[in-house]
Amino acid sequence: MTVHDPALERLAELGRTPAPEGLLEAVLSRTGTGYWYAEAPSPLGPVLIAHGPHGIAGIRLAADGAEAFEAWFRAEQGVVIRPEPELPEGILESFEARVAGRRRVVPLDFGGRTPFQQSVLRAAVTIPRGQVRTYGWVAREIGHPAAVRAVGTALRRNPIPLIVPCHRVLPSDLHLGQYSCGGPEKKRAALLSEGLDLERLEGLAAAGVRYLGSDTTHVFCTPSCADAVRITPRHEVRFRSASEALAAGYRPCHHCRPVAAAA
Repeated sequence: MTVHDPALERLAELGRTPAPEGLLEAVLSRTGTGYWYAEAPSPLGPVLIAHGPHGIAGIRLAADGAEAFEAWFRAEQGVVIRPEPELPEGILESFEARVAGRRRVVPLDFGGRTPFQQSVLRAAVTIPRGQVRTYGWVAREIGHPAAVRAVGTALRRNPIPLIVPCHRVLPSDLHLGQYSCGGPEKKRAALLSEGLDLERLEGLAAAGVRYLGSDTTHVFCTPSCADAVRITPRHEVRFRSASEALAAGYRPCHHCRPVAAAA
């Protein structure tokens, strides 16, 4: 004998009914799960910013298109990402603050990166706005001075440019080099937007100058260090290498750390 239970029949009917369009997205958004992206302005023009449960996870130029961005993110993170009308207020404020050079802790999602690659990206975050360092500097900072090539590879694959400022890292000859977020011209634009005197830096690089010292303090710095910028021409001493500066009796700056601490 079959017993008809109206409640069970309604439940069975519900199971046969397609879910309303957008239900999955609404549930993911309400529970703070899933990955989302929207457009935001930047010094390089509009960018697409991805974020998820662990923070900002990806940034790329909007000019490349949403489809390309979604494909790139799936390849990088191995998950689907969905568009949203606008970024959450906290994500947008964090992005704008960091780009403007204001100190703010921003949760970052380096999903899929090795511990070495993450250490490279975190070292790049410490470079002050409007200053530059070299790949060799980053390698020394993370305790792997011989891994310059691997540092370059990690920065070329930086998933979160502008917030992780790989544009502030240059080759040892202080020329611009490549940039994952639009190439050398975008790298130049990013540095100029931060107030870096690129013309002077490139002039020093062309002359073979790698470090600047002050004959009053006998301290030497990387050329873009805030301390180096304050050296007047009368007291400026130019060096082609750190060993030359050390041999002349100059001490490394403790702000820009031009050589390893042991030196």
